[in-house]
Amino acid sequence: MAYLENIRTFLRVYELGNMSAAARDLRISSAVASSRVSQLEEHLNVRLFQRTTRALSPTEHGNLFYRGATKIIEAVEEAEAEISNVTRSPRGTLFVAAPIGMGQRLIAPAIPRFKAANPLIDIRLRLSDRKVDLTGEGLDAAFFLGTPEDSNLKIRKIADCRRILCASPDYLTRKGTPTSSDELAAGKHDCLNMRYPGAPEFQWPLQTATGVKRVAVSGPFESDHGDVLTGWALEGHGIVLKPVFEVADYLADGRLVPVLEDEPPVPVQMACLYTHRRRQDPKVRLFLDFMVAQIQKVLAEMPGK
Repeated sequence: MAYLENIRTFLRVYELGNMSAAARDLRISSAVASSRVSQLEEHLNVRLFQRTTRALSPTEHGNLFYRGATKIIEAVEEAEAEISNVTRSPRGTLFVAAPIGMGQRLIAPAIPRFKAANPLIDIRLRLSDRKVDLTGEGLDAAFFLGTPEDSNLKIRKIADCRRILCASPDYLTRKGTPTSSDELAAGKHDCLNMRYPGAPEFQWPLQTATGVKRVAVSGPFESDHGDVLTGWALEGHGIVLKPVFEVADYLADGRLVPVLEDEPPVPVQMACLYTHRRRQDPKVRLFLDFMVAQIQKVLAEMPGK
């Protein structure tokens, strides 16, 4: 097992390009990660990485070993999956990512129920509104809203998620209620936007009488955290575009008010990404089946879904 752990550590260091990042991902110390790689190099009698005080890069031997080591770990994981199928007791740890709003409201509440039904499976949930690298970050599955860029990954659709434009009554009293998306495009309103490294330009796709219209919007505030945008909207700082499930409570109690209901945002795909290999793992399959059913149930029961 020690040799396999050394290989797994080497793979994460290679994929993340950083010893400390790999150690954090594997939940071990940097010293342990470095020791495992050194043991592997000693066993193979080659240097797998060139190390300097500022950088770490794979050697030719490192590149060669990575290709073979990947196949080794995949074979071991497939064998473990077969054993789990036979014993009907999936076990192990799942690393799952999700956007903050979706994770907090739809996924996190269901995880304890999943754990109660599957006590041998542990879940490590990572929440972030940035785009994640499924393979590079060692994730088993990643929930998302939108359209993924990596066509090599498998997608399991959950639902078409309705979105809404809304603002606080205080904001609408001060700035007026927009009657057309042209007012947003003309900069007559403050729009609260999501921004993170690599984010697209701010364009809100709205459904109009003549078809989908992509409206370029702007405003004084932006953030890479969806709940921060909601908070600003609640405080009266502007109009926000949100999935309905994220703001349903605020719409119900009147703290947020829908705007431009005749030109609503285009619904966004809610889905889960995984690699083909991960889907063969019984614990991944079990988790996805459970979570998809739970999320669909919650969305179906939500007013104005």
